[in-house]
Amino acid sequence: MGIDAATPERRKKMLEILEKSAIVAGQAILDIYGAGPAVIYKADTSPVTDADHRAEHIILADLAAAFPGIPVVAEEAVAAGHVPDIAGGRFFLVDPLDGTKEFVERNSHFTVNIGLIENGAPTAGVVYAPALGVLYSAAAGRARKAIVEAGSVAGCWTSIGCRRCADRPLALTSRWHNSVETIAYLAERGITDYEAVGSSLKFCLLAEGLADIYPRFSRTMEWDTAAGDAILRTAGGETLTVAGKPLAYGKRNQPEDSDFANPWFIARGRV
Repeated sequence: MGIDAATPERRKKMLEILEKSAIVAGQAILDIYGAGPAVIYKADTSPVTDADHRAEHIILADLAAAFPGIPVVAEEAVAAGHVPDIAGGRFFLVDPLDGTKEFVERNSHFTVNIGLIENGAPTAGVVYAPALGVLYSAAAGRARKAIVEAGSVAGCWTSIGCRRCADRPLALTSRWHNSVETIAYLAERGITDYEAVGSSLKFCLLAEGLADIYPRFSRTMEWDTAAGDAILRTAGGETLTVAGKPLAYGKRNQPEDSDFANPWFIARGRV
């Protein structure tokens, strides 16, 4: 399926494929979650499980079948040295299990992330939280949320959107990767209310209008953020670098960091 100059109907069909793939991958993750994952640790000490690999295998097969002309940058494939040519400007970013530490600790805040990048910006995304049974997706100007039961969407989709920043804003921080810089940023702005949340759910909570700001002053990779960022931007929010520029994707040959590594950023709802 090509998506050049895609009509809204073709965009809708594309999103349905991404949603279905995320749900199937999520079920595979839950099967391992129930049985107990096999955990190993990468060179950077971050954990990876058999659930990461199984979910990525499912998603890569689905994307290759439906969109053979669009490269896919997937976390575990990149770790194994498989990086496609993304010079065309359109590619998918996949994190098959975002929040692996949450998964290993049996916390429900882990997600399946599939994002579409076009000319450096996230234009479509799906975030599925299988343990919560919640699916978020966005494309073509509409962000939405649904409940998933027994492997399919239950009931109707609900449109979501960011809220105007409250007089007493609520911030979100990383459960595992918070930093003194993040706390200082909040203190400098008089933000005293904040909650620690795992994985890309932080973007989705902003997009849903349940929080106001998510400063991230610690390391992330593009596959961690692309899908959630697409949902947030579609819902009326933004993700900016500390220099005030929109967070860009497809970053290669960075002089001070690895390919696809993000700088620090601030994600927020409507201001």
